[in-house]
Amino acid sequence: MSSFEWEQQQLQLQVQQPLRRRRQQHQHQHQHQHQHQHHQQHHQQHNQQHQHRCELLMQEKNSVQHTLTELSSGPLGHGTEDDWTWSKRNRSKEVVLSGPNFRTVHFHPNWSKGTAGIQGKRPLNNGRYYWELHVSQRVFGTSIMFGIGTKNCRLHANAFRNMLGENEHGWGLSHKGVLWHKGVALLYTKRFRENHPTQIGILFDGIEGTLTYYKDGKCLGVAFRDLDKVTEPLYPIVCSTAAKTEMTLKCARQEFVNLQDRCRAVIMRRLHTIGDVEKLKLPQSISDYLCEVIDDKEPLRQVDEEKMCMINYDLI
Repeated sequence: MSSFEWEQQQLQLQVQQPLRRRRQQHQHQHQHQHQHQHHQQHHQQHNQQHQHRCELLMQEKNSVQHTLTELSSGPLGHGTEDDWTWSKRNRSKEVVLSGPNFRTVHFHPNWSKGTAGIQGKRPLNNGRYYWELHVSQRVFGTSIMFGIGTKNCRLHANAFRNMLGENEHGWGLSHKGVLWHKGVALLYTKRFRENHPTQIGILFDGIEGTLTYYKDGKCLGVAFRDLDKVTEPLYPIVCSTAAKTEMTLKCARQEFVNLQDRCRAVIMRRLHTIGDVEKLKLPQSISDYLCEVIDDKEPLRQVDEEKMCMINYDLI
């Protein structure tokens, strides 16, 4: 190799080395930027996942707080949540269930040609239970009923009738404000406003043997007594003659009965009025406790359903 060629080669190397060095630096910078971007993306994903977990925890916390608030108000406010639902087996063929845990009942989803009912899965005897039913605005027709019954209670009829309470197996309240048991109708409260949604609460006290209704948060008073004497299992039941009626079971809860309440129930089988309690000359706190379960309202007036103004437009 001549000296000239050697100089040319050295010159070429001197030119290529900076280019190679700059290329390597550029590659390092590119890799560094890529790693930085990847780190940022990973950090962003981690933050998003953390934020999502926090949102889920907040939703769960709010749900628990809502449930506790709901349980701490109204009847059996210090009770526990009772997660029962409707029976798929014990129902009319004209009843369809939907919603979470199948708690929403649809009566006559197409048109009505009779009376349809459904039974709840919760056996009630010897306990205290409260449940609420949110009724859709389709409140009309011959009879929409809420109450309890035994397994012998009929759940379907090919006629428009007050089915819950037509015999000794059921105890029911119709939307016309009438109580039914053994085929006897007693005027209990005002008729429900038609075509307006409403909320019905039902309090079953198996120790005192009573059934009490609530409408839109207002207590309507004791409706039925002596239910503690019923030996057959009792269950929640609802029924309707009106087409496309919808009811949703909400806020069901139960209370564990203590020995004190059981003793009071036995004592009050012998005492029927506040005067009976006062004759015992007990300490005031005990007298007040006993009188809590006394209902001094006048007896309900029996009504003749045939004489009531009835317009049957259940088919609509």
